[in-house]
Amino acid sequence: MSARHEVVVTGMGCVTPLGGDASTTWQGLRAGRSGVRPIERFDASGFNTRFAGQIDSVPALEGAWETARARWDQADLLDRKTWLALVAAREAWEQAGGVHGGAGAIDAPAHRIGLSIGSEGGRRLLGAMAQRAIDSRDVPLESLLASLPPGEWARLRASHPTRVLASELDIRGPTRTVCTACTSSGGALAEALYLVRAGVVDVALAGGTDTLVEAFMVSGFSLLGALSENNEAPAEASRPFDLTRDGFVLGEGAGMLVLESEAHARARGATILGRLRGAGLSNNAFRITDSPPDGEGPAIAMRAALRDAGVAAEDVGYVNAHGTSTQMNDVSETRGIRRALGPHADRIAVSSNKSMIGHLVAACGAVEAITTLHSLRDSVLAPTLNLRTPDPECDLDYVPGVAREVSGGVGLALSNAFGFGGSNATLVLEAP
Repeated sequence: MSARHEVVVTGMGCVTPLGGDASTTWQGLRAGRSGVRPIERFDASGFNTRFAGQIDSVPALEGAWETARARWDQADLLDRKTWLALVAAREAWEQAGGVHGGAGAIDAPAHRIGLSIGSEGGRRLLGAMAQRAIDSRDVPLESLLASLPPGEWARLRASHPTRVLASELDIRGPTRTVCTACTSSGGALAEALYLVRAGVVDVALAGGTDTLVEAFMVSGFSLLGALSENNEAPAEASRPFDLTRDGFVLGEGAGMLVLESEAHARARGATILGRLRGAGLSNNAFRITDSPPDGEGPAIAMRAALRDAGVAAEDVGYVNAHGTSTQMNDVSETRGIRRALGPHADRIAVSSNKSMIGHLVAACGAVEAITTLHSLRDSVLAPTLNLRTPDPECDLDYVPGVAREVSGGVGLALSNAFGFGGSNATLVLEAP
């Protein structure tokens, strides 16, 4: 077996409802600011839910990045999730020392750089096809597919952001797209960790991107009864672990991280922003839309992550929870944390970023890993906003209301992502 390489983070970038970069997003979370607001992108007046974690203005891309955006847009292949991926990747790649079109100061051959992106398929196109089917009930599916305009098939593919980033950054090592709903980017980071640790690549760009603030998705989840309907106070709608929670809040965004072997990062003098110590993946083998009441599926992922990192439950000081603000998920995650960490669960803090930015689905694992690394760096835990009436079944320390400073540092942190379909991903993160 080859030597096990320690894996560090040298670049981070994100765009969320709280801001167009990682620092602005983190400062918004620290301040307890909500990015949830009434939907303006389309007419949601007839929906039961009329708000979301919406990005009002996507940051501009400049220089070669703007040329890339224009090139893909001209080919009718630039959807919103790919644009967000480009914005987040630019920040992470440049912070790590890379340049557009090549590694630059990263100083690794193109075939020694990997790419792992969590992404979902083209929902806007699927929604349009569904409407066509409704309007033309007698038209066979084959005819609907044949009528798609040029380029629409490429948009349908979840792998499109991966393909664009590989092309723009000249990444020629292993590339993969992870499509497991809400765990997509958590799983993508796990895949990248394994590649770097095993010495298959020296560097990997990994993360996720998603855009759920679309009429098809908002109406669909609303009809399922999964979304909060607190239209009178959108900023208070996402209430993870609160007894009065009434559903989750859809959001959009992207998060990207540059992972490297520690030896490679130190050899080139890179600034180390944190460490990815381990990852654990599991499946609930339960219902598609629900987490198991006993929390065992999530607990399997958390225990596996601790084993992979070679650390004990007592080393954990904080859990960045999946925390969706749904009745079943919050109880299942609480029980899972207790199963995985045992009595130590009563001595740690747990909080949910989704209380402020909504659920970014395929992007949530990466964005929340980035905010967890900021927590470790600053020894500050972002709060769980809107937690005012504790649920007796959710009985951990959820950092309600305001951010919390931790004297002496946090130690290790777990970052959880659990998805529709039953997939679970947990990352173990450490300050540099």
